[in-house]
Amino acid sequence: MHTTILVTGATGTVGCEVVKQLSVQDGDIRVRAGVHSIIKGENLKRLPGVEIVEMDFEDQESLHAAFTHVDKVFLITPFAKDQVHMAKTLVDEAKKKGVKHIVKLSAMGADAEPGIQLGRWHREIEKYIEDSGISYTFLRPSSFMQNFVNYNAESIKHDGKIYMPTGKAKISYIDARDIAAVGVEALTGEGHEGQVYELTGPEAISNSEAAQILSDVTGKQVEFVDVPEDAARKSMAEHGTPDWMADAMMELYDVYKAGNSNQVFDSVQAVTDKKPHSFRQFAQDYKQCFV
Repeated sequence: MHTTILVTGATGTVGCEVVKQLSVQDGDIRVRAGVHSIIKGENLKRLPGVEIVEMDFEDQESLHAAFTHVDKVFLITPFAKDQVHMAKTLVDEAKKKGVKHIVKLSAMGADAEPGIQLGRWHREIEKYIEDSGISYTFLRPSSFMQNFVNYNAESIKHDGKIYMPTGKAKISYIDARDIAAVGVEALTGEGHEGQVYELTGPEAISNSEAAQILSDVTGKQVEFVDVPEDAARKSMAEHGTPDWMADAMMELYDVYKAGNSNQVFDSVQAVTDKKPHSFRQFAQDYKQCFV
């Protein structure tokens, strides 16, 4: 008997990796990749056993179709002001359709008190899942290594600079591939019900150290530039970042600078029996994005 797993946010940094890794699992697993646009999900169609389904959080019929005959869900909601509402809508639909297990992509520090806005949003969703009665696993990763590709690649390529307001803070960056590996094990393995996994890479490094590693790997000089808070806010505004998002990001940067994101956990290896990628490994694998 096959198991159908729905991955929401399937074209995102982590969602895409989850779909890829599920598609090569042994056993009768069917992967349903939930995407906002079928066009954006074209690349996922090439993966074995992957079905693409369009999901609109405001269209109940699309959610009904996406969740029909689904056994398990990897739950990702976009970084949006109404992400809690979106997630609750998805959990409600999962409950209606008899979903047996939800693996939620959360964030490190989600249970901190009073915490920051990003964490409070994630914790509210976690509590809603707990109260739903559906079996769950929560993944709480640190900042993604792939963010250097998503947000810094252009400045690294053209200016040889990493611009971030993080000072000398050390951050236990994690590779999205490792987050996905833990998620896949939680979806396909046993004993993960009710578990909360704090996920990090194998080390905490500063962005100056990250710049040096990128310099070594690419053969070009890369420097870290610590951006003052006012300049960071101005840059966000110039790029159309809404105030609520800028506020949330600046809170996160303050957490970094306070030294609250330098913890290193062994959860990745404990769950997957594989060592997590180091930042140097990540830089080598994604070298072409920076040169």
